[in-house]
Amino acid sequence: MSDKQKKPLKLKARLPRGFVDRSAADIHATNEMIGKIREVYERYGFDPVETPLFEYTDALGKFLPDSDRPNEGVFSLQDDDDQWMSLRYDLTAPLARHVAENFNEIQLPFRTYRAGYVFRNEKPGPGRFRQFMQFDADTVGAPGVQADAEMCMMMADTMEALGIQRGDYVIRVNNRKVFDGVLDAIGLGGDDNAGRRLNVLRAIDKLDKFGIDGVRLLLGPGRKDESGDFTKGAGLSENQIAQVVAYLTDDSFHPASDLYDQGQAELMQIEALVTAAGYAADRIKIDPSVIRGLEYYTGPVFEAELTFDVTNEKGEKVVFGSVGGGGRYDGLVSRFMGQPVPATGFSIGVSRLMTALKNLGKLGQDEVLGPVLVTVMDGDVESMGRYQRFTQQLRAAGIRAEMYQGNWKKFGNQLKYADRRGSPIAIIQGGDERAEGVVQIKDLIEGKRLSGEIEDNATWREARVAQEVVPEADLVAKVREILAAQAEDRRRAKDV
Repeated sequence: MSDKQKKPLKLKARLPRGFVDRSAADIHATNEMIGKIREVYERYGFDPVETPLFEYTDALGKFLPDSDRPNEGVFSLQDDDDQWMSLRYDLTAPLARHVAENFNEIQLPFRTYRAGYVFRNEKPGPGRFRQFMQFDADTVGAPGVQADAEMCMMMADTMEALGIQRGDYVIRVNNRKVFDGVLDAIGLGGDDNAGRRLNVLRAIDKLDKFGIDGVRLLLGPGRKDESGDFTKGAGLSENQIAQVVAYLTDDSFHPASDLYDQGQAELMQIEALVTAAGYAADRIKIDPSVIRGLEYYTGPVFEAELTFDVTNEKGEKVVFGSVGGGGRYDGLVSRFMGQPVPATGFSIGVSRLMTALKNLGKLGQDEVLGPVLVTVMDGDVESMGRYQRFTQQLRAAGIRAEMYQGNWKKFGNQLKYADRRGSPIAIIQGGDERAEGVVQIKDLIEGKRLSGEIEDNATWREARVAQEVVPEADLVAKVREILAAQAEDRRRAKDV
């Protein structure tokens, strides 16, 4: 076979592992949710800021592994000046870099929010993706725990703004100083034990997922999951494990530690502040099991947890769990500054929260209408220009509209297309209508209802007309009228 006769190789379309394509419905639902969160954040006086997807790898605070490519947990590449850059792991470390770089220009306290994608170079799994969206709010330059208390109150308000009722969520609060005091008491203080402390933190962070027995294993030699994968443990002694477990389960546990006492005092202050503002323990609750797995937290830490049950992929009823978290990170900006810069913040996991809202029926209930479809009856330039003019008139009036762009000669295909698009109305003008200067306006939603429900002529006469002929000059007004009637029908259907 000659080279000319060889078939070209067909490239296989493959979605990268751990990534997803997003549908129009998901994007609309995300935008709806982000709009509600943004409204709460701005009501609290926060303003938007945006940082790039890439940062220099050392700015992300990752300890680079002994390899040619620093890809432990992050996606990295080497720039043409031999410097390593990585896709951001979260939105907090980039904010710390931004604050440090612009410290002389910004006004402290610096209160900002930002939504964006973050990237984790980790093993993907069910519901675990390598790219996902977070929505953060941070206050930089406020040392008092009142800033932490306000974060918790704002998160409670955000949950309710999204339609999550009291009793279906709780903001759980702890203090890293409390737990650091426990670690000091069992001999895990100091820089030499930083790695082991982080393993202990991550073990306790899995309490909700694996229970106290699973945490014991992760504090000790390690744990094997159902698939046979083994997670190496923190390697604590039996006595050390016993004290950590006592901290989690025994209300009377109190190690001899000034740091522990300082953390407890801050928690009592936060509790007093939120209670005074009207946030009882059913909304914001002190909970010693809240740890947060990141090393940079230095004080109060908090999590937003949804407490209602959902059915998992195995058909089991489980508590939905955490949809966001944060805390005080006074050392993160200081890495760049050489001076203390207090900061506290909260991050919402947008994709996970969106799943929860769909479970509750609080998101994506308002169907996004397709565009009004201007159909094409004649393909000559003059007719096409007129159809385009109708389309532009609708758009100029703020009405979503499109002119049919496919094979116009099969009119039935145009109406099938309108049905697939969810178009509420079709605009039709053939030669006869053009000669009279009129257009047909077809109410596709009412027409579909009538075709399924009406059985006699009397009912038909009483129903809203599904197709009308109006002068070209009245096109926009009539479309508006029909869209308003359709919206009222949807409202009534919801109220029934």
